Amino acid sequence: MATEYERKRLENIRRNDEMMAALNVRAKASLLVAPTKSTREDVKKSTKPTTVIRESKRTRGLTPDSAGLPFNHKRTHNTRPLHKASSTPMPFDVAYEGEDDSLTQFVDTLLGIISRGTGAVKDDNESPPPMVMRSRTSSIGVVNNRDEADLPTGFDLESLSLEPHNVARVVPGRVLVAKFLPCLDVKMIAAGGAHGSVGFWNLDCQGDDDDDGIYLFTPHTNVVTSLVFQQNSFYRVITSSYDGLIRVMDVEKLVFDSVCSRDESIYSLSQRPNDEQSLFFSEGNGMFNLWDLRAGKSVFHWELHELRINSVDFNPQNPHIMATSSSDGTACLWDLRSMGAPKPKTLTTVNHSRAVDSAYFSPSGLLLATTSCDNNVGILSGRNFEDTSMIYHKNSTLRNICNFRGVWGWDDSCIIIGNMSKGIDVISPERKRIAMSLQSPLMKSIPSRINCHPLNVGTLAGSTAGGEVYVWTAN
Repeated sequence: MATEYERKRLENIRRNDEMMAALNVRAKASLLVAPTKSTREDVKKSTKPTTVIRESKRTRGLTPDSAGLPFNHKRTHNTRPLHKASSTPMPFDVAYEGEDDSLTQFVDTLLGIISRGTGAVKDDNESPPPMVMRSRTSSIGVVNNRDEADLPTGFDLESLSLEPHNVARVVPGRVLVAKFLPCLDVKMIAAGGAHGSVGFWNLDCQGDDDDDGIYLFTPHTNVVTSLVFQQNSFYRVITSSYDGLIRVMDVEKLVFDSVCSRDESIYSLSQRPNDEQSLFFSEGNGMFNLWDLRAGKSVFHWELHELRINSVDFNPQNPHIMATSSSDGTACLWDLRSMGAPKPKTLTTVNHSRAVDSAYFSPSGLLLATTSCDNNVGILSGRNFEDTSMIYHKNSTLRNICNFRGVWGWDDSCIIIGNMSKGIDVISPERKRIAMSLQSPLMKSIPSRINCHPLNVGTLAGSTAGGEVYVWTAN
């Protein structure tokens, strides 16, 4: 059955055809084109094969800038129009937007990690070093100290800096989600864009004349809303989109498989820890689904909110506890073990005066951070998350910039969030205020979405409305 989007598209095509016929445009246009004869010499010239020489900036004697995709990027490899097809897998060569040789390099990189069987294992009992924030100034990046008394002790954040080669445009248009590959062998980040694009950036390709490390796919026809590396199989990347599709990128099969197709837009997607066969996603106005990957169907569905659900997250220490945020101005906690009723009851609800864009558990699972358009970051704590405090942070953005979403660092000592000054704020939950900011002259745009490397402490990325990704690293 055609979706509302497809019906509107077909209706627009029909009306355009009627208008063209009424104006007799095609007939008049044909009169303007004079028939020409091609000479024998022209035919010979046109049959000569053209050789495309791919040259990097280094081979042309220019300074490499690792800029990634140009801002006038257009689809150069696959010009076939994409259609929504719930049961049709999309081969890599159809979805890929670059040259075939770079696609081969991308596939070989991930398959090499698989063959070595390394990189994606994290010891849950191993605690990351606590974080410390100090003032630091350099020509590359500036860490502004707000108040020395607010700063926790531990991991030294003064080593964070932004280098020129760690800046690249990964997708055309806005980045709505960006995540590091959960692997130590290769430093790679994936980004989902506003035009159905999923881009991968291999930062280890710096200095390679033949490969800039940018690999762009277009598996969707609309905004990519979520991106999940499947547990224990990170070479399988699950994506969701406004086009109502959930796809799985399988590097071994060289295909974007279709998991499910919905009539409504899918706004958020997540997997519960130690449960790689289940998908939890939201669609439409407040609807929530539990999808069984093996059975290929929805097992449960509930109406949890009045408006769209913007994020779904699970407590890392108690995976039965789930947090959702919604445009209805609430963030809610749920116990999956007691959600058999058509209208489940919440464990805790925190109210904001405007839309809540995210609700994420801290690494210990003891805290929950919410980010709202009412210019507050909420902190839930206590045995049953009954204690709520609000920290002021200007979260209002411009229309073409994604709303900010505060994420936890590598422990419970800080929340990291973008700001309107083209920088990154670090909030101390304990002191309930902004402790410091990361600033750099290299950051030309507002980093609306932040991601911390899950295995490499001290590596974080900020992504922008222009498709750029800025990666801060610890020296």
